[in-house]
Amino acid sequence: MFFVDTLEFEGLGNRSYLAGGPQAAVVVDPPRDIDQVIAAAARRGVRIAYVAETHVHNDYVSGGLELARVSGARYLVPDGASVSFARTPVADGDTVAVDEGLVLRAVATPGHTPHHTSYVLEEDGRPVAAFTGGSLLIGTVGRPDLVEPRLTERLARAQHASAHRLADELDDEVAVLPTHGFGSFCSSAQAEGDTTTIGAERKSNDALTMDMDTFVAELLAGLDDIPAYYAHMGPVNAAGPAPVDLTPPRPADAEEIASRLAAGEWVVDLRSRVAFAEGHVAGSFNFEGEGKLATYLAWLIPWGKPVTLLTDTAERIADAQRELTRVGIDRPAAAASGDPSAWIRDGERLASFRRARFAELADVRDDVVVLDVRRDSERAGGFVEGSVHIPIHQLPLHIGELPPGVVWVHCAGGMRAAIAASLLDAAGREVVAVDDGFEAAADAGLTLGSR
Repeated sequence: MFFVDTLEFEGLGNRSYLAGGPQAAVVVDPPRDIDQVIAAAARRGVRIAYVAETHVHNDYVSGGLELARVSGARYLVPDGASVSFARTPVADGDTVAVDEGLVLRAVATPGHTPHHTSYVLEEDGRPVAAFTGGSLLIGTVGRPDLVEPRLTERLARAQHASAHRLADELDDEVAVLPTHGFGSFCSSAQAEGDTTTIGAERKSNDALTMDMDTFVAELLAGLDDIPAYYAHMGPVNAAGPAPVDLTPPRPADAEEIASRLAAGEWVVDLRSRVAFAEGHVAGSFNFEGEGKLATYLAWLIPWGKPVTLLTDTAERIADAQRELTRVGIDRPAAAASGDPSAWIRDGERLASFRRARFAELADVRDDVVVLDVRRDSERAGGFVEGSVHIPIHQLPLHIGELPPGVVWVHCAGGMRAAIAASLLDAAGREVVAVDDGFEAAADAGLTLGSR
């Protein structure tokens, strides 16, 4: 009897899988921090016989090379991938025996990347699960524009063909197990639902219900911004990532925190946006540890800039450090936990700013600057009339372009508005963070525009 265990990485919107039988297993698209994969295998009492990559990832640093080294597993990588380390290249149709009666078969599914490969798990010759990586996702497909702009349309067409190949070769009941689509920007749209099958995708996935030309046109028209840090992930994975180091960062006192701020380094407060607004170290930035920390911090921070982490407990520092290693931010320069009053020097005061709702914005609308930090695709669905639009990932370079006055900043739900408010506060602007769902703007009587 086979099993499939899913490892969720909510901060990145990705999944990895441990699948196998009573004795041995394969790990598909493992995370950088491999200790949890090893623990999952230990709980099952199985040996990791294979580590399989569906593609060279563009959105996170893989733990595949290190996991294969530590476990002694064979490292399966698509033969079309250009990498600089020893591996077992796999081509379309190649098979490996995972356990008695369990075979893993490679299926070429180009589109997300030119070399993308899915893996079909077969029990006694019958397909039971398809690990589809960035190819066929829940209700959508992986983005085709992360490799090279000149290849985007060609890869979009390949995505359509690959989806049809999977649907043609596999029965309705076969489980579809993608890596992306749960919040990842590697997905062309986000998953609606938690599980799916080939049969469900045949009925609902645009790649399988639309003709190729219509599908490609709609897919290309809907592509969103690419996180800046993606440019670093592919090269790191192709070169072979270094082993992860999760030893605690050096503790920082108030003097060191002040010194690092003065040096232009990033000091990141991981506490909730409510706590940050009430009192924080002047000049620090707020990226909630419970939000999409890795995605947005890695997107905004200048690559290689030292980062110091602040939050209430050492455990939350460790959690954040673990998540950041997944996107190549390996070693925080320093960290501090506990009461924020200990993070400032004697005689200094914690900074603060207001939080508000859209109903309060409606009362002062004509007297303030309204800043919308949502993405272009979100703003296309409606916006506060007269608001300034700077997507959050562009804000650090454009703060100086904002008109004078108090800035009321909003997003779709409050998390990105809090990041933006902290950036503005650190730059010396008077700011109010709108901590509200955008649907409340119309209810508050604000005039909305559309385009």
